[in-house]
Parts: sequence; structure tokens; C-alpha cells
Amino acid sequence: QVKLVESGGGLVQPGGSLRLSCVASGFTSDYYNIAWFRQAPGKEREGVACISAFEKRTNYADSVNGRFKISRDKDNNTVYLQMSALKPEDTAVYYCATGNTYYCSGEGSPIGDRYLDHWGQGTLVTVSS
Repeated sequence: QVKLVESGGGLVQPGGSLRLSCVASGFTSDYYNIAWFRQAPGKEREGVACISAFEKRTNYADSVNGRFKISRDKDNNTVYLQMSALKPEDTAVYYCATGNTYYCSGEGSPIGDRYLDHWGQGTLVTVSS
């Protein structure tokens, strides 16, 4: 059974850093494209970053490009989202997601949620002083 579990959220001051983890089970995550999304209160869900199978390609939303980095730990079947220079507008629940036919588009393309069949429960990130 495919399962994704996020962790690492919390309260951080503006300018600070956090690393979110997405632990996969029931499948080998390195073989799949995986995305991070976020949803702030009262706002639509937003694609933040994605990574293709075998790390051939990554993509970031303009709002986080240069501040966030997505990566994999194949040995631990985990995908990370390293977040730096955090801003209050980064406050949201962050989710990782995947799907058998999900495709992480190249740099500069919108990060959509088409074909994302499996989602984690989310982890809350609050950026506030």
C-alpha cells in the first residue's frame, strides 16, 4: 500500500530554515516523480517543487525558487524539502504527493496536481516572529 508521511514542520522566525521530510512506503520512491504542495488558510493549493525519477530533473515555483531545494535519500526512501530564507507568506500546510503517471515538468513549467493519486497528511509550517 502506497503511503507518504510528512514531518519537520513547525514554528520558525522569518529568515529561518526548516527541512521537511516525506517518507515513502509501499513503493520505491526513487522510481517515481514526487511533488511538494502547500495550502495556506483561505488560499488554493500551490505546487512548490517537484523531482523526477532518478533525480534527472527538478522544478520550483517562482515564489520559492532560490530559497527551497528538493532532494532524495534513496537509502531511506525519503524526499526532502529544504526551506531557507523563510517568509511569513510561506506559512501553510505542506504536502508531498506522487502518482504512477505523474510527471514533473521541466524548470519554469507550472507544477500542477494532475495524476497525483497519493498524498500525505501534511505538516504545518508557520513563519512568524
